[in-house]
Amino acid sequence: MGASKRTLITSALPYANGPLHIGHLAGAYLNADVYARWLRGMGEEVLFVCGSDEHGAAITVRARKEGLSPQEIVDKYHTLFQSTFQSIGISFDVYDRTSSPLHHRTSQEFFQKLYEDGQFIEKESEQYFDEEANSFLADRYIIGTCPRCGHTDAYGDQCEKCGSTLSPTELIDPRSTLSGSKPVMRSTRHWYLPLENHEEWLREWISTGHLDGAVHHDPASWKNHVIGQCKSWLDAGLQPRAMTRDLDWGVDVPPAIPGAEGKKLYVWMDAPIGYISATRKWAEENGGEWTRWWQDEETDLIHFIGKDNIVFHCLIFPAILKAHGGYNLPVNVPANQFMNLEGNKISTSRNWAVWVDEFVRDFPGLEDSLRYNMIRNMPEQRDSEFTWKNFQETHNSELVNNLANFVNRVLVLTGKYFQGQVPAVALTAGFVDPEGQPTTIDHWMKHLASQVQAIDSAIRGFSFREAMQLVMEVSSAGNQILQINEPWKVFKSDPKGVEPVMFISLQIVAVLSRVLRPFLPFSADRLDAFLGCPTEGEQGRIEEVVKACSQGRAILVAGHQIGTVGHLFDRISDEVIDDQIARLHATRESSSAKADEGPVAVEPVKGEIQYEQFAGLDIRTGTILSAEKVPKADRLLKLEVDLGIDQRTIVSGIAEHFQPEAIVGQQVLVLANLAPRKLKGITSQGMILMASGPDGKLYFVRPGESLSPGCIVS
Repeated sequence: MGASKRTLITSALPYANGPLHIGHLAGAYLNADVYARWLRGMGEEVLFVCGSDEHGAAITVRARKEGLSPQEIVDKYHTLFQSTFQSIGISFDVYDRTSSPLHHRTSQEFFQKLYEDGQFIEKESEQYFDEEANSFLADRYIIGTCPRCGHTDAYGDQCEKCGSTLSPTELIDPRSTLSGSKPVMRSTRHWYLPLENHEEWLREWISTGHLDGAVHHDPASWKNHVIGQCKSWLDAGLQPRAMTRDLDWGVDVPPAIPGAEGKKLYVWMDAPIGYISATRKWAEENGGEWTRWWQDEETDLIHFIGKDNIVFHCLIFPAILKAHGGYNLPVNVPANQFMNLEGNKISTSRNWAVWVDEFVRDFPGLEDSLRYNMIRNMPEQRDSEFTWKNFQETHNSELVNNLANFVNRVLVLTGKYFQGQVPAVALTAGFVDPEGQPTTIDHWMKHLASQVQAIDSAIRGFSFREAMQLVMEVSSAGNQILQINEPWKVFKSDPKGVEPVMFISLQIVAVLSRVLRPFLPFSADRLDAFLGCPTEGEQGRIEEVVKACSQGRAILVAGHQIGTVGHLFDRISDEVIDDQIARLHATRESSSAKADEGPVAVEPVKGEIQYEQFAGLDIRTGTILSAEKVPKADRLLKLEVDLGIDQRTIVSGIAEHFQPEAIVGQQVLVLANLAPRKLKGITSQGMILMASGPDGKLYFVRPGESLSPGCIVS
């Protein structure tokens, strides 16, 4: 097949029950972002879609733990996802959510057609039922003793202590999380997709790339572990898969279908349809037909996922699409392996993670340093590892000493020798190349074109680590040209002889400003500013570089005035990294103590007070209307709070625990008659009541039910 000029790129929908960590970033989002940005830069038509996965039992479990409704939970994390992705530079064309009415409608239409076409079978099965709560129990609503390690609070699908995958019937002494009672087995009826009916064509499609007698894709371009996992499932024989669940949160089975009452779509039925509903949303907001992205054979569909989602994207979702008819199947599913952290698996339950939103907060301006390290260590074929020392090393040695050093030397010398203007030289002028051989500008420009084309090939082959290395080799070659030609020595005796060296060095910086953008977009913006070049988006900019270099033409023409020169990157100190390592271990120790040692010691009760002292406290319910960080104060947020009687400003020391945008709309309890106090020049009129958990984090003390602002707590 020839290269497609239209590509639909999807990233796995993140599950809206917790923040994003670096494992998520390295698994399904950063690689997809580089791919999307590169294709845009090559002038191709791209749509990059994603959204929050907001259904399933884990959402309701988290909601119960936090005393919130499922909608409040998904709203909280959807907002956090949006801000986190934006802050780290992920360039989605649309970021949707599966709780949206459009998604519900799209999923129901999809299910209805499959039902009408006879693609489902109905089956009865025995499932756990809570008689007190009068509810069937999803796996996450059942806890009991793990048969592997003896942990007494293992879930029905997994033990979070030993990591074993479980089924509810394996638990010893199971109990319901809804009532605490022992559940009973009861029959329930659901719709199943008979995957065994799709086994033959799936095997041919995975193994040979053929679909309906035509060549669909080249299986040699698929990763070995993707093909291997699919074949393992196929060899074991596919079984019917339930497409519905007994839940109270999710997409309703279309009500016109007999027996639909109380049934929701299985999350792995509705979640991948989120790619389709997100595309529909984009089309509604931007014009055009969404079907050209999903039903036009000229469009390539590529799913970026982690290895734990391979079967769903390579077997189950394709079977759903094929059963429906009329939809494209993916031409590749370049699933990444997992990223570990400091010698251990990332664990959200034990807080052994680097959270992306916290990184952006702690390291402002170093977003691209994290992107660089993630790409350089991307788990493309095997698990990889993030360490803080390696992060520091790659930043200081490669971004500072190589890239930033080259850019700074070129631009500073241009300012010193040519008043910041690109010198006028013949394109046939000569200099010495990195190998110590005489060459000419036009010849070296063509060499640059071949280097960019090599980067292009690596990216299209989903080898992002290799592509990043090739980009840095361009910078290394530029440094070698400066070192060999030594313009700072030659200028004294032969100013004209320096012009070709500085001219080609400036062209290399210009090439870097274009090819770096998919990898390090924030740095590319700064580099454009240093060069005095307007940032005009991504579309076609890399393609222009390839054309110009292939023809031996300059990118920065003679006389072009460069801009104000600054530092592309500064060094990261040992103290900063040591602090991050200490914090990581401290949070794990506190989380482990909480998980393994039972109840944590609490502070003793303070001395007695009289009722009259308590009665003097005016505690009221309030709603946070807005929140923003206080400049030059890492711990403080400035809040505007509605207390019913008035709206007032309260400065609260919670910035290390909450993102401002994530707490707008939060109901809180406020000590309303606390004497005003100035903090960082802002008059604070009250105090937000917080609880300090055993993990050291702060938690809102909130009303048990939604109340109007101003209700008095007594």
